[in-house]
Amino acid sequence: MKKHIVVIHTGGTISMMEDAATGSVQPSEENPLSAHSSSLSQLADITVKEAFHLPSPHITPDHMLQLKKIIEEEYKKNKIQGVVITHGTDTLEETAYFLDLTVDLPISIVVTGAMRSSNEIGADGLYNLLSSVKVASNEDSADKGVLVVLNDEIHSAKNVTKTHTSNVSTFQSPQYGPIGIVTKRGVIFHHKPTSLEKYPVKSVSKKIALIKAHAGMDSSLLSALKDLHYDGVIIEALGQGNLPPGAVEGVERLLRSEIPVILVSRCFNGIAQDIYGYAGGGKQLKEMGVIFSNGLNGQKARMKLLVALSTSSAPSLKELEDIFKN
Repeated sequence: MKKHIVVIHTGGTISMMEDAATGSVQPSEENPLSAHSSSLSQLADITVKEAFHLPSPHITPDHMLQLKKIIEEEYKKNKIQGVVITHGTDTLEETAYFLDLTVDLPISIVVTGAMRSSNEIGADGLYNLLSSVKVASNEDSADKGVLVVLNDEIHSAKNVTKTHTSNVSTFQSPQYGPIGIVTKRGVIFHHKPTSLEKYPVKSVSKKIALIKAHAGMDSSLLSALKDLHYDGVIIEALGQGNLPPGAVEGVERLLRSEIPVILVSRCFNGIAQDIYGYAGGGKQLKEMGVIFSNGLNGQKARMKLLVALSTSSAPSLKELEDIFKN
C-alpha cells in the first residue's frame, strides 16, 4: 500500500527557470514541478501544497514556524506518513534543523532542493524530488529526525551544510558523512543520529546575532549588540574556541547583562573546547560563562539558541549549557 506523502513547495531554485536571453534565474509564474505529478504518484499517494513561493534568502524563522504548523495540521487531519519540502538551498539547512528541533511527530520529514533551475541542462530538481519521496516513503526513515536528500545522499538535518556555491554535490556533513543513500532499487540507511531533541515553540521573535571572529577583533560590535537589546549571540571563534584579547571586554559586557554567548568554531571540522589558557583563550572564556557548543556550525547554533529561548519557560544559562552539550 502506498504511503500518504504531502509535498510542500516553498520556492527556491528548484522552482525557478533561467532566462535564455539574460541568464538570470528567477521564480516562474507556475511551479515547473507541478507538471510531474504522475511521476510522483507512482511512488506514493501524493498531496501537494504551496506554502509560499520564495527564494531561500527571503525565508525567515516565521516561515519555518508556518511550515511546522502545516505539517502538524496535515498529520492531525489526514494522518499522513511523510512530508517532503522543496526549498531553496541557501537557507535549506536552517529550515531543516528548525523543523528537526520543533516537530515531534512519528513521520518522515525530508527537505530537498536543487542547484540548477528547471530548464537548465542537467537540472537536478525533479530527480531530487523523486529521491526525497522515495526516502519519505521508506519504513526506516521515520525515526531519524528531519532528513536532507540531494544528489543520491541522505543527510541528517543537524550535520548537513552547504559547502559549495554551485556544485550539485554541495550538501555535505563534515566529519560524519551521509547517513544513507538513494539507489535505483531503493533506499539504504547505514547509520542514524544517536539522539533527537524536541522543543515546543509557538513563536520565534527573539533576536540572535551571529558573528565571525577575525584577527584583531575588538569589542565594539559585541558592545553594540548589548545596546541593541539582542537576546543572544553566537560567535564563530578561532580554532578550538579562542578570541582575540580585544574582544573579551565585549563578551564580559554581554554576560553581565545575562545575554547568553555561545561559542562555535569557524573551522568546519572539529568542535570548540576550552583548551587554551591565555587571554581570550577558551579556558578564560569558559570561566567567564561562555557556552561551548558541541560541533554545530554557526547558523545551526543560532537556530538552536533561537528555538531554546522561544520555549514557554526560558532556560537558564546552566540549562543552555546542557542543551548545547548535545
